[in-house]
Amino acid sequence: MIPASPFTENLNSNERNANNVGVQSDNNVPTLICFSHLRWDFVYQRPQHLMARFAADFDVLFWEEPTFGARQGPALHARAARVPGVTILTPQLPDQLTEEEQEVALRRLLKSYLRTKETSLIRWYYTPMMLPFSRDVSADCTIYDCMDELSNFLFAPKKLQMLEAELLGLADVVFTGGYSLFEAKRGAHENMHPFPSSVDQDHFAGARGQLQQPLDQRSLPRPRLGYYGVVDERIDLDLIAGIADAHPDWALVIVGPIVKIDPATLPRRNNIAYLGAKDYAQLPSYLSGWDVAIMPFALNEATRFISPTKTPEYLAGGRPVVSTAITDVKRQYGHLDGVKIADDPAAFIDACEQAMTPAEGWLDQADQALAGLSWDRTTEEMSRLIAAARSRRAARTAVAQTAKPVPRAPARRYDYLIVGAGFAGSVLAERLARRAGKSVLLIDRRPHIGGNAYDRPDAAGILIHEYGPHIFHTNSEEIFDYLSQFTEWRPYEHRVLANLGNQMVPMPINRTTLNRVYGVSLRNDEETKAFLEARAAPLEIIRTAADAVTAQVGVDLYEKFFRGYTRKQWGMDPAQLDKSVTARVPARFNDDDRYFTDRFQYMPANGYTAMFENMLDHDNIDIHTGLDFDEAAKTFSYDRVIYTCRIDDYFGRRYGELPYRSLKFERHTLDKREYQPVGTVNYPNEWTPFTRITEFKHLTGQVHGKTSITYEYPCDEGEPYYPVPRQENQALFKRYESLAMSTSDVTFVGRLATYRYYNMDQVVGQALSTYRRLTRPSHGEQGASLILAGEERKLASLRTGSTV
Repeated sequence: MIPASPFTENLNSNERNANNVGVQSDNNVPTLICFSHLRWDFVYQRPQHLMARFAADFDVLFWEEPTFGARQGPALHARAARVPGVTILTPQLPDQLTEEEQEVALRRLLKSYLRTKETSLIRWYYTPMMLPFSRDVSADCTIYDCMDELSNFLFAPKKLQMLEAELLGLADVVFTGGYSLFEAKRGAHENMHPFPSSVDQDHFAGARGQLQQPLDQRSLPRPRLGYYGVVDERIDLDLIAGIADAHPDWALVIVGPIVKIDPATLPRRNNIAYLGAKDYAQLPSYLSGWDVAIMPFALNEATRFISPTKTPEYLAGGRPVVSTAITDVKRQYGHLDGVKIADDPAAFIDACEQAMTPAEGWLDQADQALAGLSWDRTTEEMSRLIAAARSRRAARTAVAQTAKPVPRAPARRYDYLIVGAGFAGSVLAERLARRAGKSVLLIDRRPHIGGNAYDRPDAAGILIHEYGPHIFHTNSEEIFDYLSQFTEWRPYEHRVLANLGNQMVPMPINRTTLNRVYGVSLRNDEETKAFLEARAAPLEIIRTAADAVTAQVGVDLYEKFFRGYTRKQWGMDPAQLDKSVTARVPARFNDDDRYFTDRFQYMPANGYTAMFENMLDHDNIDIHTGLDFDEAAKTFSYDRVIYTCRIDDYFGRRYGELPYRSLKFERHTLDKREYQPVGTVNYPNEWTPFTRITEFKHLTGQVHGKTSITYEYPCDEGEPYYPVPRQENQALFKRYESLAMSTSDVTFVGRLATYRYYNMDQVVGQALSTYRRLTRPSHGEQGASLILAGEERKLASLRTGSTV
């Protein structure tokens, strides 16, 4: 153990450098200061695991909550942790200070200490309550690791929620301690990522052997049910008492400190042993002597969003787990044979009895679930996100320093102002400029052209699609020939696998899928058709997405492949959605494992952005990105508007907002050539919070020593991707459509302006049709225009696509 090195600094004394008092630091190493409500020596958990690993690259300062009783004024005590590179900072304050005086004292202590650090600084918060005295600290990056919903805990400060809102506004990147907490908060920050509890598998694997039993556990009878962790308002004390009473022959072992509750309220039985807090190094020894590991959490507000570190630790230690119905435990581990979930005391006791004789092979299944789960990997993934956030902050700073005002109206008057530089706007700009000789101003509120098809090299130089995978495929020779003017093509047939936990199988469902899932040997189309017909659940009327799937492939395949995925994708059950939702992924009777079967299946050889640049390279086209419609309308002169953005935005959302589903992306660059066997792997189960992982090198054909992958998390807030297919939403759109038809000088075109999900080639086809209509002699300038009904039917007939 590294001896503690006290550093006491009185505010009224001369300042002293920490390097001279025993806590060594390197001013060439960047500093990470972690503000934590949990003390370093309390319980070794997420903050300690992460900071110990970040200490390999940073000078880590772990700032604890203050202690009180200082007699000579505020002081700061610094000592070295057992982990090299971590310094624990504990403010010491007099008892009599008011809240405001405490804040002033803490700010001065912090400022004085950081004066010794001349390197770049990162702020890391576990609690918003430390923001008042640290908000003015200059930092390259601010991180909020929201481990728990602290506002739901007993004795939560009244200011906590207000300060959290401020911290979310300051943070460059936000992590959450679990998936349910991520889902509850993801709309509060654009760069939020879930990192559920991980595990040090090597540390706990020792519990699978015959470790020497600690003295205070050695004499306890078997079977033993054990729990380690904090004992507070999150523990169901009545449940513990009920287990003990129902089975006086079982020994219940409770290891951990008792906080925030009166020890006198603990149930006392001859077969309940409270062994107190133990060192992290001792936990495997206690775990090795248990027959079942339990998590008797109360189901209350304090446990609503928790993701207990104990679950993977217990499994790594080779112990079956019984837990109350904690959401993140059910979703992430509830499918394992070695994990039992119980909703009430009777069920919990029954689950404990079952866990004492777990199913054969349960441990191998648990190991498979834990594969790749480690604090090292979590640290690596967080590091990448932090590096990206620092780069974005640096870029924003550079842009702010060199920002130029929006150009004022030039003398030139444009024939067309086109709003939105995606496929619809860009195709119309190109045709009107090149073919019709019109002057065009093309604008986009985002800082790039290409719309959602925009692609770019990431930090590693790997070409990625910024807004999720876009795969070009079409049956239209006209559309393919048109785009071929602006790009060379790379042949690419997209393949998708569905991860069912124990195996990966092709999607859409085909003969190979069925043979693997059911262990059968279907040999031809006829046998496959008969197999599916035997499982189908025919309905006279198909109304919903659930009806469409079950009528075709039956309930079992619906539940395996569609229900969970659709619930995640749309935020509602398939029974609440229109049948069109699942029409894009039919089942096949053959063994064709291509996701699409269109005549033309290609990717732009140099990427989509390069294709758009070639398309828009014309003297009659001026482009302004980072400019919204309202500002452009005040700045420029033009005769007519082509509007490709949200139709409800154009009309000020006067009838209400048209609902869309959006996506959040979590990106990682891996130090390996390939991560998965195909471009996209779907995760249809409900307990995995993302829907799919895409590896872009499969799509682009790029050769690179590393690879980049993207996780997709559907959500309600963000860029509008998918119009929600429900009758009431179409009725709302019709009201906006009526307004559009009476707006004489605006043409509405594109997926957002017509509230439909179109594939890329369909949008190109729509834009080409709109160009022909705009330039017809009979068109004139009367009436606004949306796509004509006949043209819409033509587009619907295209078997083509963009985002898979």
